[in-house]
Amino acid sequence: MLSKIIAQSHIEHFAKWLNKAEKFVIVTHVSPDGDAIGSSLGLRHFLEMQEKTVQVIVPNGFPDFLCWMDGAKEILRYDKYSDFANKLIMEADVVCCVDFNCLKRIDAMAEAVSSSPARKIMIDHHPEPEPFCDITISHPEVASASELVFRFICRLGYFEDVTKECAECIYTGMMTDTGGFTYNSNNREIYFIISELLEKGIDKDEIYRKVFGSQSESRMRLMGHVLSNMKLFPEYHASLMTLTKKEMEEFHFIRGDSEGFVNMPLSIKGISFSAFIREDTEKPQINISLRSVGDFPCNQVAAAFFNGGGHLNASGGEVHGTMEEAVQRFYAALEQFKPLLTKK
Repeated sequence: MLSKIIAQSHIEHFAKWLNKAEKFVIVTHVSPDGDAIGSSLGLRHFLEMQEKTVQVIVPNGFPDFLCWMDGAKEILRYDKYSDFANKLIMEADVVCCVDFNCLKRIDAMAEAVSSSPARKIMIDHHPEPEPFCDITISHPEVASASELVFRFICRLGYFEDVTKECAECIYTGMMTDTGGFTYNSNNREIYFIISELLEKGIDKDEIYRKVFGSQSESRMRLMGHVLSNMKLFPEYHASLMTLTKKEMEEFHFIRGDSEGFVNMPLSIKGISFSAFIREDTEKPQINISLRSVGDFPCNQVAAAFFNGGGHLNASGGEVHGTMEEAVQRFYAALEQFKPLLTKK
């Protein structure tokens, strides 16, 4: 059995919307990852089972290794079709904000979502949600937004309407946001949910192969290049990897090629904090991904040095400057957080 962490008042509130509303739009954060796409498509499949008109809209592109999920090809990209997307957002009865906690996380879509007369619901697991939705379902203790979507569907009383396609999307989000269930995944209820998804007919081994086992030669060579340039800081139990636009061009980079790189140094004995700093391919900024094991708060590092945030062991941010400036901020972070990095 699952604990009923979602407030009954939220369930009753949304149930009234579900009874009356017809047009739903689902939006998620910029540079969508597996959890963003999995939770959004999982929710879409559920709403379509209720005979609703549903459109998933994302700020920009997402990795090719997520395109196999049912419904992925119908996702609308805001950066390519903003006028049409704005029309859908303005005409929606309900806008579902999934896997993000503040409007800046949806980039150029923020104005359209904020000004839409639609009712709005947030389903998210990041700390400190902003109050821009009528219903805010925020549970940072939950490992992924996809898990929260599953719990939401069950609390509404519609488990029987979870199709195999819906279950595949939800499992993909849960799997990717926990590194294949290697971190932030000690809650036994996660595995109860997996057993319920298996009942729906998913092949979790095949999903793993589709996501992690269908990489290109250029991605593998890029991985080798990034690892060969990795810097270790044993005295801080930390590591740093960087990636520039020039290097991306050299290795024929496509969106998603660097997914998961930040996790790899954590497999090195003695390393408990990993940073991956790369130039953005679309905007003049530097993107930072941070990961940790144990109780080191990389989200505090993200907030203090990189205009970001996130979870204890998985967070990120950005720097509007040069790669050199971002690296210098990382060095400063090591010094400031040295007492936590070196404590026994």
